[in-house]
Amino acid sequence: MAETSGASQGGKTPKKTLVLRLVALVLLCAAALAGGVAVSAGPDRVMALLGFAKSADNDEAAQPAEDDASASHGLPREHIIVTPFQEIIVNITATTATGRETSRFLKLNLALAYDDRIAGAENIEARKLFLRDSFQEYLRQLNEDDLRGSIGLVRLKSELLRRARAISDSDAPQEFLIADLIVQ
Repeated sequence: MAETSGASQGGKTPKKTLVLRLVALVLLCAAALAGGVAVSAGPDRVMALLGFAKSADNDEAAQPAEDDASASHGLPREHIIVTPFQEIIVNITATTATGRETSRFLKLNLALAYDDRIAGAENIEARKLFLRDSFQEYLRQLNEDDLRGSIGLVRLKSELLRRARAISDSDAPQEFLIADLIVQ
């Protein structure tokens, strides 16, 4: 009889252990979820959600977010001028699956954002045709693989920006905005 009561107690212990493990797992998942929300929202928002932040702090925290939406990558809008370029269509080389080189068309619509407060900014509009010519010269040297993925886009923008700064003889060019980039 003692063995039977010991077996029944032994049978309850694994069930209790299993329940405790499940509760611990659920609590761990809840803590991980709360931590993920806290990291993604940021410390200021978490404190505001918990009611520890003052309302004046919330208004100040919301104000820069609105300013960021109206600014281009941290640049004040009133000093940035965006000048579009005519559509550029050039031939680029591509390699087929069999290894044969072929020609593709690259169509590019872009605009240059520059800061009019920086010395030499007035040179940009005057040298716009020279900029376009330099861009075409660079683009014709590209291979289709040079434009693949986000790294290809970053390289393209940085090379165009480098050329724009060299031709305008100024650091006024800040960024290129690409409306269309089609390889056909």
